[in-house]
Amino acid sequence: MATNKTYDQIKVGDTAEIVRECSSNDLLVFAHASGNRNPIHLPDTDWTGDGHIDKPVAPAMWIGGLASAVLGNILPGPGTMYKAQSFRFLGRAAVGDKLTVRVTVTEKKLNNIIMFDMTVLNETGQSLVEGEAEVIAPTETIEFDSSDIPALLVQRHRHFNRMIELAKTLPALPTAVVAPDDPNSLEGALMAAREGLIEPILIGAKDRVIKAAEELNETLDGYEFIDIDDESEAAGRAVQMVHESRVKAIMKGHLHTDHLLHHVVKKDGGLRSKRRISHVFVMDIPGRKTPVLISDAAINISPDLNTKVDITQNAIDAALSLGLQSPRVGILSAIETVNPAIPSSLDAAVLSKMAERGQIKGGIVDGPLAMDNAIDVQAARTKGITSLVAGHAEVLIVPNLESGNMLAKELTFIAHAEAAGLVIGAKVPVMLTSRADDGRARLASCALALLFTHWKENSAPAGIFDREED
Repeated sequence: MATNKTYDQIKVGDTAEIVRECSSNDLLVFAHASGNRNPIHLPDTDWTGDGHIDKPVAPAMWIGGLASAVLGNILPGPGTMYKAQSFRFLGRAAVGDKLTVRVTVTEKKLNNIIMFDMTVLNETGQSLVEGEAEVIAPTETIEFDSSDIPALLVQRHRHFNRMIELAKTLPALPTAVVAPDDPNSLEGALMAAREGLIEPILIGAKDRVIKAAEELNETLDGYEFIDIDDESEAAGRAVQMVHESRVKAIMKGHLHTDHLLHHVVKKDGGLRSKRRISHVFVMDIPGRKTPVLISDAAINISPDLNTKVDITQNAIDAALSLGLQSPRVGILSAIETVNPAIPSSLDAAVLSKMAERGQIKGGIVDGPLAMDNAIDVQAARTKGITSLVAGHAEVLIVPNLESGNMLAKELTFIAHAEAAGLVIGAKVPVMLTSRADDGRARLASCALALLFTHWKENSAPAGIFDREED
């Protein structure tokens, strides 16, 4: 609750301040609100044109405008109206800088007018902005609950950006790319190679792959190529290369999933392990503090309880590889109570108890949970659910493939999420992207495969995910 000070309560010399850290989202919101889209103020922009992302400079008016937060929220507070404001800009701020914004009463005039000195200092004490404000102070006490203001959603995919940057610090992953004979699948492989995420070995019909490269204005010089016209045979060769220790991952190109998985799961010469394979979607949803993992939405159609145990463990492993410590796992059903008439609610309760007994390791598992109370705190409170997972789920285990597939696509096309996909449970990770996925999705999937392989080989993630990161 914000409470003001009236004109009569304010004295010369009164002071108030706030501390605000400049974030990338601040710059994006200001660009949209003001209409000022000067590239020097925008994150993730090469405004010098040298091929590198440049560090943005915070707009001077954004810094100066922070004075209104002190005047409008604290001193005088709610009910204050501006009459005049002057600024002198003495320095610049950048993303990550912590700024102290301070106002001091210098004079009280007639008609409820108050004069303020204002200054903005950075962490070193350097003055970035100085100025004077003239405001009309309120004459009655006003209290205001600012939590009623609707939240803003900034459509950025910072989790994938972090994931890709983290993967770049690791040695490239030798990867068999099967049938990269269309522009989308080839572009993703070449993009990942340029970023240092994979060392691709291209397996497919050479004439078709060369044609795809020409459409992209790319060259295949320097890449190893195995010319196999038949897609199924190409998939078999990729699996064989895993056994030869030539590759540590497989990436699906422009071929049907069944043709690739047939060779992955076959009993003789396949890549089976003790655990059932499953697919994990990693979704970067704007506005969420962490990525959201969904499983299984691509392989196991109607999984039984034993299969769901492996699906859950695979998804937890994927979350751990991203640096999410003790990931919160919500087992989804239509309701949040156990109902024998709804089998998925029974499975959810059993999986939760199995995790409690240590049969599923590495995550905090709870269920059954409906989708709303799995991811929304208020929905969980309304239903009276007390749980470490409810309202905070980072991993969602769906009842069946249909529900998972619909959920992932709804998040992609309605919530503007980006999706990366990985098959886990085989001897090596398999990047099972859709034939319609763009290069960015394939790049993120390569980063996910590299981070997962590093975690598996080192029993530790490449970095720890900060859940409180803004």
